[in-house]
Amino acid sequence: MARADERRLQVLRAIIADFVASQEPVGSKRLVQKYQLGVSSATVRNDMAELEAEGYIAQPHTSSGREPTEKGYRHFVDTIEQIKPLSHAERTAIRRFLDESISIDDVLNRGIRLLSQLTQQVAVIQYPTLNRSKVHHIEFLQMTPYRVLIIVITDRGRVDQRIVEFKDELTEDTLDSLQKEFTAALEGCTLQQASTTVNAVLDDPQHPHAEELRIAGEVLLDALVEHPEERLLLGGTSYLTRNEESFQGSMEELLDALEEQVVILKLLNSATKHPPGDPNAVTVRIGEETRLEHIHGTSVVSTSYGTPDTIFGGLGVIGPTRMDYLNNIASVSAVARYIGEILAGS
Repeated sequence: MARADERRLQVLRAIIADFVASQEPVGSKRLVQKYQLGVSSATVRNDMAELEAEGYIAQPHTSSGREPTEKGYRHFVDTIEQIKPLSHAERTAIRRFLDESISIDDVLNRGIRLLSQLTQQVAVIQYPTLNRSKVHHIEFLQMTPYRVLIIVITDRGRVDQRIVEFKDELTEDTLDSLQKEFTAALEGCTLQQASTTVNAVLDDPQHPHAEELRIAGEVLLDALVEHPEERLLLGGTSYLTRNEESFQGSMEELLDALEEQVVILKLLNSATKHPPGDPNAVTVRIGEETRLEHIHGTSVVSTSYGTPDTIFGGLGVIGPTRMDYLNNIASVSAVARYIGEILAGS
């Protein structure tokens, strides 16, 4: 890259940094005073004129300073050479906070709160696809003579509880028999195999507890067969109102888009298509690149979480194009990595 091009890139980075922090168009005088560019105001003005001619910055009003365009943000992100990692204290705090989780739901809820706080943006996490998880333990707890609480625990910490209503009163021996039958069939079984395994247990009409097995089996199937495409956690929507003036279009339309989970899942699903071995590669979509109606003027920083061999789901942040990309990329990557490690049992 030529020296003039390097300098213009430095000017663009300074404009973006100042605009993100101040939310005000940036002038050449402020850039020279604040960012130690090592050149005169005249040189900076010339560079800004070149950047504007190339579509990287724009002048919103006559006699005002300049602000980045979507093309400018894109060029800025594409020329990032290295993301500054979070500090040791920040990484330790993240790990400690997530390590205190007691279940998958707790890990995800903690993760979404943490990510929104770190980025000051809306955070979204796709519920993990854990079909390779295995059933670790099944417990049948009698609540009343006709009602039983079934608890299913996987080897990756997922805990699912379901209440079963039986037609006839259950004896202690019947309940013990049901638990032993399903435990023998399902312990160590992957969730992917669960449907076939449970149906095999039920495929004996002559079984002395065939009706009770059928009722309990239907509830177990519902607990074991996942529908991750229907599950999305969202946090930090209050940050949208703090940046309302930064979005194009109405806030109501943006909130409606967020509530339509399929819209966000399209973005996160595309973030889960990284090749094995690179589960935490971060994708940045800026403005029109999202190709999604009602969220123009919005950027999405997303990645997947899991292990080098298995991707569990996607997560990311959604905010205005005027966002701190460096911090958000680092935060999304770090939180994804720790959530993946915890769910993998690392």
